[in-house]
Amino acid sequence: MQKPRRSFFIAEAGVNHNGSLDLALDLVKVAADAGADAVKFQTFRAAQLASVHTRKAAYQVDSTGNDGGQLEMLRQLELSAEAHRVIAARCRECGIAFMATAFDLESLQLLAGFDMPAMKIASGDVTAAPLVLAVARLGKPIILSTGMCTLADVAQTLGVIAYGMVGGGAPSQAEFSRAYSSDAGRRALAERVTLLHCVTAYPAAVEDVNLRAMDTLRDTFQLPVGYSDHTLGTAVALGAVARGATVIEKHFTLDRSLRGPDHRASLEPAELAVLVRDIRVVEQALGSAEKRPSATELRNRDVARRSLVAATGIRRGERFSEANLAVKRPGTGVSPLLFWDYIGREATRDYAADEVIDP
Repeated sequence: MQKPRRSFFIAEAGVNHNGSLDLALDLVKVAADAGADAVKFQTFRAAQLASVHTRKAAYQVDSTGNDGGQLEMLRQLELSAEAHRVIAARCRECGIAFMATAFDLESLQLLAGFDMPAMKIASGDVTAAPLVLAVARLGKPIILSTGMCTLADVAQTLGVIAYGMVGGGAPSQAEFSRAYSSDAGRRALAERVTLLHCVTAYPAAVEDVNLRAMDTLRDTFQLPVGYSDHTLGTAVALGAVARGATVIEKHFTLDRSLRGPDHRASLEPAELAVLVRDIRVVEQALGSAEKRPSATELRNRDVARRSLVAATGIRRGERFSEANLAVKRPGTGVSPLLFWDYIGREATRDYAADEVIDP
């Protein structure tokens, strides 16, 4: 029997530590206890990510107020290099993989020294070609989030990644396109890249999710596809698993009432544990594509199906008719599909009422 497909579940801590190492360590424990495969943070130097002119997104204003722009908000959410090392050590202690998304080249250099199952490229950075290229050149598996993207956007970013993997002339749009179109580039992408369908809104409205876009991404780029979920609750993430997501990412927090940009769109600890549990249940239920009776069904088939039985007492030599034949459980005798084949035949022995007819 085919083993159930198992998606890789990333518990997205993001910046829900609010700049506190203690909170970050608590988030690691929550993710591990919930059964997540990895817990992921966001690594950045605020001044390299946002300029002084960058305003907050509307959802960030709602959750953090309108005092100052993005730069000041991000400065309060930075974690030091030493904090990353402490967090990674806690992950090892808890038996969960450590991950973080780099938002600048300095942060990427830091993360390159950690043993992570994959490097994540955030939706907002699909056009940040220097950063994307640097990620590709690390030689590690890549998860590319596609929020806010068209298919053309995804193809362009995959071109940069392919170029970083297989090389070529000086970086340029032409070289990226050449690498993407080459057999070597396509093989490298297939070996190392997973696409995440995503809606970049916090929270994302269910009517905007369009899970069928996962199929389009898979069919268009011939790459594994997962889903980064920003909706409230757990239903949509479960739907993504049923639709074939190989990776699921979901934000979580210790407390949705905490001040910070992402808490309101995150799951609390008990909800996270339920989601991971239910994903594993869905995966078990998916099984294989083969339509066949299960072993349990085979044990039930005889008592659930029917056979030809005598509707009344039948004497030897009497002919079977619609009046003296019935279709009843158990299913241990002649199939009712042969009902009409038996009409007119002579009984070879006496039958009591309800007795199963011999083949």
